[in-house]
Amino acid sequence: MSGLAAGIRLAYYGQRVCILEKHAISGGLNSHYSKDGRRFDVGLHAMTNFVQKGVKAAPLSKLLRQLKIRYDELDLVEQSFSLIEFPGAKVRFANNFGLMAEDIAKEFPSEIDGFLKLVEHVKNYDDVSLNAQYVSSREVVATFIKDPVLLDMIFCPVMYYGSAVEDDMDFSQFCIMFKSLYLEGFCRPQIGVRHLLRILQKKFKENGGELKMRCGVKKLYKHNGRVSAVELEDGSMLEGTKILSSVGVCETYNLLEEGDKSPSKPGQLSFVETLLILDKLPKDFGRDETITFFCREDKFNYRCPKGKTHDPMSGVICIPNNFQFSDKPLEEGIVRFTSLADYNSWKDLSPEDYLAAKDVFVKDQIKHSGFADKLEGHIVYTDAFTPMTVKKFTSHINGAIYGAPGKVKDGTTPYENLYLCGTDQGFLGIVGALLSGISMANLHLLR
Repeated sequence: MSGLAAGIRLAYYGQRVCILEKHAISGGLNSHYSKDGRRFDVGLHAMTNFVQKGVKAAPLSKLLRQLKIRYDELDLVEQSFSLIEFPGAKVRFANNFGLMAEDIAKEFPSEIDGFLKLVEHVKNYDDVSLNAQYVSSREVVATFIKDPVLLDMIFCPVMYYGSAVEDDMDFSQFCIMFKSLYLEGFCRPQIGVRHLLRILQKKFKENGGELKMRCGVKKLYKHNGRVSAVELEDGSMLEGTKILSSVGVCETYNLLEEGDKSPSKPGQLSFVETLLILDKLPKDFGRDETITFFCREDKFNYRCPKGKTHDPMSGVICIPNNFQFSDKPLEEGIVRFTSLADYNSWKDLSPEDYLAAKDVFVKDQIKHSGFADKLEGHIVYTDAFTPMTVKKFTSHINGAIYGAPGKVKDGTTPYENLYLCGTDQGFLGIVGALLSGISMANLHLLR
C-alpha cells in the first residue's frame, strides 16, 4: 500500500517510477486471494480512520486529496459497533465516540474523568513528529487511568491493530491508533480490499507508472555512499536515482550488498488466523458486533507466546457481515479469528506436524470465541494461515505482522538515495501505510 501511494504521488509530478512487487497480487498482507470458488481478504479486518464525506482535517481526507481519489470511489461501508470484552467487563465503541465514553462511565464510573482527560491529551499530542523519541504508552496512560482492567481494555485493540512492541507501544503510535480506532472508527470497501488495490493500481498506471509483478529484489548494490543498482531475483539489474523500500528496516539492510547492520532488531509478534464460512449469518445467533477484541484471562498479555504455536486467550474476532451494507450484503456468514503466534514454533515443523498444528489452533480459536456452541454444525468451509504465511507474503523476518519494534520515522538510511516507507517507517494500518508512502515521497523524493 505504501509503495503504491508513493508511486502515485511521484508519477503525478512527472517522475519515472517503477514499483517492484514480489508476488502476483499487490498489497502485501493487506491483500486478497481466491480458493475453492470463494474470495477472501487477508490483513483487512477493517480500514481505520473512517470519517464522513466532507470532513477535511482527517487522515483519510488528506490522503485522498494527495492521491486525487474521490471519496465516493472507495465505496465505504461503516461498522455497526465493536466490542472490547474482558472477564467481567465489556466496552463498546463505534464511529461515534459517545458510545465508548458512555460504556466506560457505566462500567468504570471512577475512571471516566481520567479517561476524558486522556482523550484530550491524545488529541493535543504531536504524534506525527519525525524526530520524536520512544515514550512508553503504558507509563503515560497510567497517569490518567488507574484501574488495571480498563487500562488493559484500552490497550487491547490498539496493540492488536498496530504494536510491534511486546506489552507496550510508542506513545506517538498509541495516539495515532487511539484516534484511528476510537475517535474516527472502522469501515471497509463494500467488496473488500481488492477494490482499493484496483483503484491504486489504476491511478499509478494512468499516470505513467510501471508496475512489475512477480519481480522480487535480490540485492542492493552500493557505490560512493549511494545505492547504485538493484538486482532482481531473475538476475536482471535496474538503476534509479532514488530508491524507496517498503519491505521493512531489517529486511532492507539485509538486501544491501554485504548486509549492513540494521538499526533495529527484528520484530517477534506474529499471528495465526482462521476464516470460517457459515451456512447462516452471525446475527442469526445473536452476534451483532463487527469486531470483538477479547481477553479470556485476568491479565492481558500482548507478547510472543515463545515455545507455543499460538495463544488463544486473547485476540480479535471479526464478523464482516456486520458492516452496514446498504445493498449487496455478503451472501454467506463469515467469522475471522486472530491470535498471537510464535514464528519459531512453526518454522521447523514437518508438513504433517504443520497441518496438525493448524488444526489445533483452529479448534482452540473456536473454543475460546465465546460462541463455540452457536457455531457447531454451521461451519461449511475453513481456511487458516500461520506466521509462515505472513513471512511468505510480507518477507518480514519472523513473520512479524508489524515489523520491527524500532521505527525509522524520518525514513532515512545511511545512503543518500535509499529511503524507507511503510510499516517500519512507523505509520500502521491501510490509511497509515498510504500516508507513509505519500509523506516519504513528498519529503525525500519530490523536494
